[in-house]
Amino acid sequence: MEIFSQLVVLQWVGAAFGVVQVLMARQNKVHNYLFGIIAILISIWVLYQSRLYADILLNLYYLVMSIYGWFYWKMGMQKQESPISYSDSKDHGIAVSIVMGCFLIMAYWLGQHTDSDVPYWDAMVVAFAWAGMWLMAKRKIENWIYLNISNLISVPLLIYKELYIYAGLTAFLFAVAISGYVKWSKIIERELNGSIE
Repeated sequence: MEIFSQLVVLQWVGAAFGVVQVLMARQNKVHNYLFGIIAILISIWVLYQSRLYADILLNLYYLVMSIYGWFYWKMGMQKQESPISYSDSKDHGIAVSIVMGCFLIMAYWLGQHTDSDVPYWDAMVVAFAWAGMWLMAKRKIENWIYLNISNLISVPLLIYKELYIYAGLTAFLFAVAISGYVKWSKIIERELNGSIE
């Protein structure tokens, strides 16, 4: 019972940092990554206790991509802040490859080498999230679409695992991702109109 109450408290704290992170990302604030890193570290412990191993790997990936994204957003490829943009065909190809490759690897690993009771479900959540986080780090607007596919699959998984706070947070993130897509679309349009004028 004590470990359960600790997990509930940690879920609330991690969720709070996660909410701040995604709201800052929606507003195109580079420091969203600092809050995200704290949320990630908390999540890793909670997920370990819940035997969601692919989600642990996802969070380790989030950690690496958060550090990369933070630097990329600040300096970009031209040593200046990278703007929000639409994905080109190469970006789309990489994102789809990440989904397929990650799903196959995770489904095999979880099904054959762990005690996971939801290997394919967990692998699907992770596959779309990995692609979404890669696109987020590259500041591509389509990140919100991939992350929302992951969120849509993740909510029932978290409910099944009785991680109700994280399920609620993920449902909230689903709504914010829709809003984020709209907000980033307006930013792109404003930047394009500004460059034309």
